[in-house]
Amino acid sequence: MPVGEHSTDEQLMRLALAEAHTAAQNGEVPVGAVVSLDGRIVACAGNRTIGDCDPTAHAEIIALRAAAQAVGNHRLTGAVLCVTVEPCAMCAGAMIQARIARVVYGCDDPKGGAAHSCFAIFEHPALNHRVAVTGGVLAAECGGALQSFFALRR
Repeated sequence: MPVGEHSTDEQLMRLALAEAHTAAQNGEVPVGAVVSLDGRIVACAGNRTIGDCDPTAHAEIIALRAAAQAVGNHRLTGAVLCVTVEPCAMCAGAMIQARIARVVYGCDDPKGGAAHSCFAIFEHPALNHRVAVTGGVLAAECGGALQSFFALRR
C-alpha cells in the first residue's frame, strides 16, 4: 500500500511486517513500524540500530521522525503508530512526546515491553498525554518473524 492510501489496523500491520522483513534482510532485528494520520500512511521504517550504529534507531523512532518531517510538525496529534513488537520504554516515551493518539502492536515483548509486559508507561497517571493501546494484531506472524530471525543466529 503506497504512502497516502487509507488503511486498517491489519493492513498497517502487514506494512509493518514488510518493513520488519526488510530489516531482517539487512541483519537488523526484524521490527517494523508504520505511522498513519487521518487514515493515510505518512511514514514506514524498520530497525536500523546496527546499520546506523545508533542505539536509538528503533523502527518506531525512525518512523516518528519521518512522519514529523512529512507533516511538518513535531506533534503528530491524531496519528496511529503500528509496530510489530510491543514498544520499549524509549519508544513509548517518544510516542507520548509526539502526541500520537494510538499505538497498535503485534506481539508482546516480555523482556522489555513498555505497554504492559514490563511497564505500563502509557497508563502512568502523571503523564500529560494518553496514548490508546491496541495489542495482539497479527501477533503470531509478528512473533514468528522474531523467532525465525533469532533461530538462524543460534
